[in-house]
Amino acid sequence: MLPSAMLDVRYYSADRESPFADWLDGLDVMAAAKVTTAVARLSLGNLSNVKSVGEGVLETKIDFGPGYRIYFGRDGDTLVILLCGGTKKRQRSDIARAIVYWRDYKQSKKRRSG
Repeated sequence: MLPSAMLDVRYYSADRESPFADWLDGLDVMAAAKVTTAVARLSLGNLSNVKSVGEGVLETKIDFGPGYRIYFGRDGDTLVILLCGGTKKRQRSDIARAIVYWRDYKQSKKRRSG
């Protein structure tokens, strides 16, 4: 069964820099392809491998190499905000960073709409 609509995937950015894009750019070709495929699956609504890591931040795991992770948040029903990525080895610090980015995203959105 296919989802009724694709999810809008966006990159979180602060000061015109995207931690997720910077991380993705630093990966080798095969790892970047695996991560890009995982993001495409998220955009299609495939959230079967997603778990909450706290404060509205979600994690999806990629079973490849050192255990890549993608951290993101959902804004409303259709928006996925890519916060950052990492590996199993740095999972705790990556989650902490993702939570900081998610808080910043929500505060920035509140300032823009307020």
